[in-house]
Amino acid sequence: MLDEKKAVDDFIAYIKVEKGLAENTALAYKSDLLKFIDYAQNKKIDISVISHQDITDFLWGQKQEGLSPSSIYRTIESIRQFYKFLHNENIIKTNPAKDVPVPRLMEKLPTVLSVGETDALLNSVSENNITSIRNRAMFEILYATGMRISELINLKFEDLNMNDRFLKVFGKGSKERLVPFGETAKRFLIIYLNARKKIKDAKEFIFISRLEKKISRVAVWQQLSAAARNAGIEKKIYPHILRHSCASHLLAGGADIRFVQEILGHSSISSTQLYTHLDAREIGEKHKKFHPRG
Repeated sequence: MLDEKKAVDDFIAYIKVEKGLAENTALAYKSDLLKFIDYAQNKKIDISVISHQDITDFLWGQKQEGLSPSSIYRTIESIRQFYKFLHNENIIKTNPAKDVPVPRLMEKLPTVLSVGETDALLNSVSENNITSIRNRAMFEILYATGMRISELINLKFEDLNMNDRFLKVFGKGSKERLVPFGETAKRFLIIYLNARKKIKDAKEFIFISRLEKKISRVAVWQQLSAAARNAGIEKKIYPHILRHSCASHLLAGGADIRFVQEILGHSSISSTQLYTHLDAREIGEKHKKFHPRG
């Protein structure tokens, strides 16, 4: 049986680190989910096998209790994202919240780094010890490939093709894809591997902690945040920002949107098209800045 409280805690840790959600937002999500779990327990329903109708009944009850539209929207999003996380982590076999409808709201464009900010961030990482060497290699790979942090920390040596500069990545739903990386990322990866202790097994994780365990999402986020502070970057930094920046910079450089969709592992091109809106926003800002009547 699913340990519900642990599942919620794991999910909250995930959205704080990988999605970059603010502390207050994460606490609101947790409050929504604990209320949902209490509802299920009172109904004697196991949340791992709950039905779409049960979720709908809970949401209708919240509306009847006078919950505001914005709070209901957040509750729906909390439940949808929670079950999406459980399904992607293979904790549940089917996602009962997948088809729960959400109100259409204006889509928020993700924060990206400029090319200059990205260079400053990467160059701020020193190479004077094994930890900083590892960090530089991790950040270069994240930016070069646009992979998710969960994909990065699970990379093993059997997934690495150094000669052809490809990584075998297992994304959401254990979908496999091949992702290329450039000469710069390869150079820093070689430096890191030379500094690492001897590799015993191809199934070993590439990026490890000082205790020689798989590095955690939180550790990557903390190291990335420290690098951003060193670089003087004032934007809110979270690991997904390098994924967003990779996609945006590829499209701005002329990459085909289908290629970007493939390397990011998006199942739908509509997810990738979001980054074309970033280009449009940047064009608009430049027009306002440089045109005499902008």
